[in-house]
Amino acid sequence: MTRRTPTGAAVLQPRITSAITEAVLDELAEHGYGRLSMEAVAKRAGVGKSALYRRWPAKLDMVVAVLSEFSVPLAEVADTGSLHGDLAATLRAVRDWLTHPRFAAILPDLTAEAGRNPVLAGAVRTTIGEPRRALGAVTLHRAVERGELPADLDLELALDLVAAPLFWRLSVRRAEVEPDYLDRLAEHLLRALGARQPGGGTAK
Repeated sequence: MTRRTPTGAAVLQPRITSAITEAVLDELAEHGYGRLSMEAVAKRAGVGKSALYRRWPAKLDMVVAVLSEFSVPLAEVADTGSLHGDLAATLRAVRDWLTHPRFAAILPDLTAEAGRNPVLAGAVRTTIGEPRRALGAVTLHRAVERGELPADLDLELALDLVAAPLFWRLSVRRAEVEPDYLDRLAEHLLRALGARQPGGGTAK
């Protein structure tokens, strides 16, 4: 039996979804999670509230879905052929994520709100944190397979170590990232992770 393609209201038009996504990001950046409302998002996007509810059952689902769609792809790093190259690419990706004009405004409020709202914290962890860490784990596993990192690498600690310095510098200290900072940080991370050089020695 051939299934008929849904028409009319049953079709989620990409153009409308894109407009809603942009509106959610703008509302979060300007007003924060606590003051964001479905009504405000619909008005900014130029759609009715029903368009939002056809996509997400509630504000929480809408916000975490939009932030996940924005955040997770930015953690995808191509195989450069070396751990040093992969780390440099990862650090650039984390910098670009944390310094994105809208996300840089969203993250402090979202972090504070998650501290007060366990349900939001769990949703952010599940839909953003864990998928981003899974992509980071792919990079570290590649390095283990190439013999650049020890087989008994503490993966969870290593993932924390890679991401933490940039988050601390940019989001907590609000300090500048000098032109050579990412290269210097990559070198330090190689040593901290116990990386092995092609000849068999460890990074100095």
